[in-house]
Amino acid sequence: MRHRSTETEIMDDPTLSGAVISQTLRELDTINRWLGGNAISQRALRQLLREVPRQPLHLVDLGCGGGDILKTMARWARRQGWDLRFTGIDANPHIVAYARENCRDFPEIDFRIADIFAPDFAREQFDIVHSSLFLHHFPDEALIRLLRQQRQQARLGILINDLHRHPLAYHSFRLLTWVFPSSEMTRHDGALSVTRSFRRAEWRTLLQAAGLTDYRLRWAWAFRWQLVIRTGDRPHTR
Repeated sequence: MRHRSTETEIMDDPTLSGAVISQTLRELDTINRWLGGNAISQRALRQLLREVPRQPLHLVDLGCGGGDILKTMARWARRQGWDLRFTGIDANPHIVAYARENCRDFPEIDFRIADIFAPDFAREQFDIVHSSLFLHHFPDEALIRLLRQQRQQARLGILINDLHRHPLAYHSFRLLTWVFPSSEMTRHDGALSVTRSFRRAEWRTLLQAAGLTDYRLRWAWAFRWQLVIRTGDRPHTR
């Protein structure tokens, strides 16, 4: 736990397909809902928009998975009367196909297959860039590059929802997937994700290296980091 793991997760394979994908995405949605992970992104969105005038906005979700967090944010936007459009991005076409079916009742959500490091994508502009349980998949050097790219892409801000590397988080997840039946991918990748994730000081170092200084970093249950980074004009109080 002293340093971030560099071991590869099963989900990192963009050619992965079959029933195991659907099963794992369903299990991750259940875990996120039980442990409040989806709500962390919703609260981050609410915080960012607190001082933003009402206007149509476009949020992109990098590494969107099954799209369940986008549904959570879309429901909140509907209740609050925000005109938000959402685009989920994933490199795996089978995950995108699952997400499209999963979100078929949400016309404000669409999905694309894309390489987020491709020059064409890097030049695209959005109002808000969001990611959940995604950035820990990258080593520090690639992550700094991606954060710098997001700083240029996001007109208003960047929202990050990711794991806190802690022994209790690791062993709790192992216990959770032992008590409740889950796929081999969920058991393997979930525990490994904790060892690949971040401590507070590491986030501060990464953000500084990426030139991001206007942010609010908060710990949230269960062993998550919520990052709200403003790329617009108004500063945050950390």
